[in-house]
Amino acid sequence: MSILATIYVLTALILAVYGFNAWVLTAVYTKHRRDVTAAPSAAARSQLPTVTVQLPIFNEALVIERLINAVVQLDYPAHLLQIQILDDSTDETTDLAQTLVDTYRQQGLNIELIHRVERPGFKAGALKNGLLTATGEMIAIFDADFVPNPDFLKLTVPYFADYPRLGLIQTRWGHLNRDYSWLTLAQGLALDGHFAIEQTARNRSGLLMNFNGTAGVWRRSCIESAGGWQGDTISEDFDLSYRAQFAGWNCLFLRDVVAPAEIPPQLAAFKRQQFRWAKGSIQCFKKLGWQVVRADFSWWVKYQALIHLSSYLAHPLMVILALVTPILMMGAGTDNVRFPLIYLSLVSLGPPVLYAVAQASLYPGRWRRHYKAMPLLILLGSGIALSNSKAVIEAFLGVGNVFRRTPKFNINSHTDRWQDSVYRLPVDGLVLGELALAFYSLLGAVIAWLNGHIFAVPFILLYVLGFGYVGGQGLWDARFGLWRWLIGPTATPHPPAEQSRTRRGEALSAER
Repeated sequence: MSILATIYVLTALILAVYGFNAWVLTAVYTKHRRDVTAAPSAAARSQLPTVTVQLPIFNEALVIERLINAVVQLDYPAHLLQIQILDDSTDETTDLAQTLVDTYRQQGLNIELIHRVERPGFKAGALKNGLLTATGEMIAIFDADFVPNPDFLKLTVPYFADYPRLGLIQTRWGHLNRDYSWLTLAQGLALDGHFAIEQTARNRSGLLMNFNGTAGVWRRSCIESAGGWQGDTISEDFDLSYRAQFAGWNCLFLRDVVAPAEIPPQLAAFKRQQFRWAKGSIQCFKKLGWQVVRADFSWWVKYQALIHLSSYLAHPLMVILALVTPILMMGAGTDNVRFPLIYLSLVSLGPPVLYAVAQASLYPGRWRRHYKAMPLLILLGSGIALSNSKAVIEAFLGVGNVFRRTPKFNINSHTDRWQDSVYRLPVDGLVLGELALAFYSLLGAVIAWLNGHIFAVPFILLYVLGFGYVGGQGLWDARFGLWRWLIGPTATPHPPAEQSRTRRGEALSAER
């Protein structure tokens, strides 16, 4: 077997491990789908602890009013509630937030804005800084794109009284703008799969699970005893939740408590979000992987934890296959790669099945409405492989952390536009690389066809369509930036406050 064929076989087999794990988690979910944690006792619901709600924000002028107006409506005793806006902004967000804070303080609410001029530790640093003056026994966290329902704290906080070693509660993300476009529909499908199946399976079967950074509640003593928020990775949520479980704390995922949030409507914003998650996850893999191996867990828990931490390694493996396959198709001896390719194709059906089960369980009778975006999600999964590979490489090489926020646009209806926003991201420099990989893969498909390797053509075409879509859509979105550059700014960063409140009400009604 040639060196390239060996690389191909090993890469395909390792990649298949990650694909097969989707089948495993789906099976685990099916086994434990009826294992529901008992509701809080009457005593727990009547003796509520103090809660601090932290809102870490950075340049969120479009959604800051929506966020604060939602949080102040949380149904919780006012004398037990503190709200902190942890603001690292450098634009008008600070003034908008301060105006609302002043208004609500005059109404008797315990709300404050904590502004940092410098951003050491980024989000982790803001959360750590907020704890210095936090008064709550429990810490609830919401990112700027979330709109929690008024009953959020009443549905989550009482569990802590009944379970003394419970350190974290994570809830399921909802979607304010799932139907805005095919892109948001595909992202909603992916998020539903993660929360409804993966998080449920991990938590109910005793595997390690992670905090998703928002829409969750921490026991303050858990944060402190696990080492606190640390800024050496850009996935501070993943990092702390694993360290908490190492320290003996338990996590609880409440599948039926939903916190609505905005899905990125711009492809470049989605790629930036995925880049940050990929880099941060691999940083946590480097930091915590050996601790997982040495921890007092069963081999099964350790195995799943390592798969969980390293899952974004699938993307550089995909890029390797994309580069190697066309060269192999030039030769005649491809029998030794046929079996790995067939096996990879079969296990790759795991994610589509997982997403189908998630939709059927969340939306019985109407799951096809969302699942129609599955083909696009498959293309996205392969198309962002180059961008996420760059993130993985940066993590392994120790390239310095830069927390690049995912822009929020206050997009709720089909009439809303992100294209004129000052927060719109410029074209990604990797677009040319993605288009080059699409063209390279197309040549590979032609070579495979001409040389009689028909079995490989559908596999290669997934790369053609995936890289082609992501690269092409990136260029298409960039046309708005060129037009804006030519004619100048046409929109203010934020909508009127009354319009923001109206859109929030419409979006919540649609979600329900």
